[in-house]
Amino acid sequence: MIYSYKFSLFIRKTLLAAALLFTAILCVGKCFAADWDKVAIARLKYSGGGDWYVSPTTIPNLLKQADKRFKMPTQPEHIAVSINDPELFRYPMIYASGHGQIRFKDNEMMAILTYLDNGGFLLINDSYGMEKYVRREVKRLYPDREFVQLPKDHPIFHTVYDFKDGLPKIHEHDGKPPAAYAIFDKGRMKILYLLESDIGDGMEDAGIHKVDTPEIRELAMKMGLNILVYAMMQ
Repeated sequence: MIYSYKFSLFIRKTLLAAALLFTAILCVGKCFAADWDKVAIARLKYSGGGDWYVSPTTIPNLLKQADKRFKMPTQPEHIAVSINDPELFRYPMIYASGHGQIRFKDNEMMAILTYLDNGGFLLINDSYGMEKYVRREVKRLYPDREFVQLPKDHPIFHTVYDFKDGLPKIHEHDGKPPAAYAIFDKGRMKILYLLESDIGDGMEDAGIHKVDTPEIRELAMKMGLNILVYAMMQ
């Protein structure tokens, strides 16, 4: 459910503590990660010709920072999984990124729907040129649903770090404002799509993108950590 919410420092710390507790419960109770007592995020190997493998240091860096800053038990490795791979269901969160076309094969639709309908969370980071394909594939998954653009006061922008202007602008791309879109079911976010932001590139190793200053990289990392904690809290 989307609602107006101003988080105080006390509330954010309380929610973070709760998120870490829920993370531990999920790891033990649902066996989501390859290492049973640690949180892992898998990169989605999708079809269509887009470079699903782009920015391989993004997720390991995110998980390293979750461990360093929050003492969240993580498995900071670059893990790639296909949609029809049974290993998909071992991860509470999967990540898709790249440039250009993303497509789910007909025989993959049921697997990803089952994953999302049973507690899974899909983060799509548009590195550039994915929008029309993402919207097409999400409509195939949920023909009766529409993407909802998240307002600046949505909790995902304030769960740990406060982004009063919403999703930060990391890379210029077409110079349009950054936007976050989501698919919800009974109040739970299943899919988060980030457009005109590219926090994935911002979380890569220093030096890969020369235009990313330490300040820009920190913005991207903080937003990524907000998303991770929010996803674990659901």
